[in-house]
Amino acid sequence: MALNTDFMKGVVVPMITPIDADERIDEKRIKEQIDYVIDGGTMGILLFGSNGEFYQFEEDEMERGLKITVEHVAGRVPVYFGIGAISTRKCCRLAKMAVANGAQSISVLQPMFLKPTEAELFLHFKTIADSIPETPMLLYNNPGRVNYTLSANLVDRLAHEVPNIVGMKDTSGDITQTAEFIRRTRDVNFKVFGGKDTLLYASMCHGAVGGVCTAANFMPELINDVYYKFAEGDLQGSLEAQFKLNPVRLSMDPASFPVAAKDMANLRGRDVGVPYLPSLPTPEGPALNGIRKAMEEAGLI
Repeated sequence: MALNTDFMKGVVVPMITPIDADERIDEKRIKEQIDYVIDGGTMGILLFGSNGEFYQFEEDEMERGLKITVEHVAGRVPVYFGIGAISTRKCCRLAKMAVANGAQSISVLQPMFLKPTEAELFLHFKTIADSIPETPMLLYNNPGRVNYTLSANLVDRLAHEVPNIVGMKDTSGDITQTAEFIRRTRDVNFKVFGGKDTLLYASMCHGAVGGVCTAANFMPELINDVYYKFAEGDLQGSLEAQFKLNPVRLSMDPASFPVAAKDMANLRGRDVGVPYLPSLPTPEGPALNGIRKAMEEAGLI
């Protein structure tokens, strides 16, 4: 029986994780952030993605954050759980924990630091998927962070040979590659999300079901406008919304990864606090000035 993946669409936010002075998840502020992104039209929440600073968390704290989130979301949107561990065994452990605590889907980044062969990657992803066979799993391709890409051939094989690998997030920024992932897997209704906010419109033109978009953390009205207008058939309106968003999104690039999302949320009065050390909020200077200017020109502040 095929898994139901109808919920996989729209803008999914890789949600920032507000923390307190002891670098523990701030329960009050994470609940406020959940309400903010859902009220802004976002159709899914991805916990512990790249902008959620997944690499900073101990497993017990991840479990605590997931429980808080699932309870507070209360079925309003699907909750996806991000996994970025290097070891296959740890990924399986996190996957089982996520499913046990109410995640509707998991998203798995290719192992960083290593440079695995295609055979190693196939076995890695298949083993994780097999550990939670009743739960839909997404691949997460982020070559900019791990220094190699998932190939179209590998994704094609996983989509066709592993029943619960049902989609992916592609952050390659290479629209040809995104289109190949979609073209080669469309016969099995494989759900591809664009991973670059600036390419949401372009990704959907090629058949992506939506995007996993950082921008939904601090300008959900803008990024969701791109999706909803496209879904309604207003292609020109969607493109204009994309063009309104892009300068703001591009202004993040001079800041250190991944602090700009929290900076921009704070600039909009969101009070989401600071990133985990060693990252620091963007200091006064050219990078922050550029962010402020772009946000002002887009009417966000």
